[in-house]
Amino acid sequence: MLLGSVEAGGTKFVCAVGNEDYQIQDKVQFPTTTPEETLQKTVDYFKKFPELKAISIASFGPIEIRKNAPKYGFITDTPKPHWSNVDFLGRLKQDFDLPIVWTTDVNGSAYGEYVMSVLFNERINSLTYYTIGTGVGAGTVIDGNFVGELGHPEMGHVRLKRHPDDLNFDGICPYHGDCLEGLVAGPTFEARTGKKGATVPLSDHVWDIMAYYIAQAALQTTLAIRPAKIVFGGGVMSEPFLDKVRAQFRDLMNGYLDVGDLKAYLTMPLVENNGSATVGNFALAFNELNN
Repeated sequence: MLLGSVEAGGTKFVCAVGNEDYQIQDKVQFPTTTPEETLQKTVDYFKKFPELKAISIASFGPIEIRKNAPKYGFITDTPKPHWSNVDFLGRLKQDFDLPIVWTTDVNGSAYGEYVMSVLFNERINSLTYYTIGTGVGAGTVIDGNFVGELGHPEMGHVRLKRHPDDLNFDGICPYHGDCLEGLVAGPTFEARTGKKGATVPLSDHVWDIMAYYIAQAALQTTLAIRPAKIVFGGGVMSEPFLDKVRAQFRDLMNGYLDVGDLKAYLTMPLVENNGSATVGNFALAFNELNN
């Protein structure tokens, strides 16, 4: 059985086909340019696979996920130029008479990690997945279902207590300035230091500042949702940096709740190379086909 996956990011699209065992059979990626060009490339890719049975789309947002809403399937008021009010799902339905799942990029990643945890015999019923990259967001799965009914969560835009050494940085979020995304997304390195994040050594104090903010987000998630674990993906994250987050989380929690081994509770993805959304999409497409 052949299933389709679209991981639609603000920087690039990753399209893949695979099977119900979450094995990739073919994959392509291309830059996110205009909606017309990018969605046409997506359609052209999947047309090469006439035996395709279902597709799942995990998209950057905000998006409309309420099936009874007039703009269901749209990317809505995104800061990504030219992509506001784009009927993403409708464009694909013009060419494919197939079951198509529509969710956020972080929900797709969360679901990928959720199904992989079963394969790794973790026996958990919930998790939250954060992506810390060009943008910041999170999705939560509980008993196989996503959190969010009136819309999807926007956990990348929660407000935080400022680090005392970071009070003069305004943040980069065009809506909120110094929300979580505005303080820890990849472009904040250049805004603070004039350097790309990949060139900033882990010994630089900016990493401690960012760990403080990410640990606050993990603390809020723990206190509000109590998931079995919190997974951190995205280009900013690495195991050495996550160790800094764990240390800050431990200090902030201050013994109030026991979440067990922090290396098991605050983790990197089980799926390598930030491929969690592709696995999640295969699983969601398979589920849709069989519902």
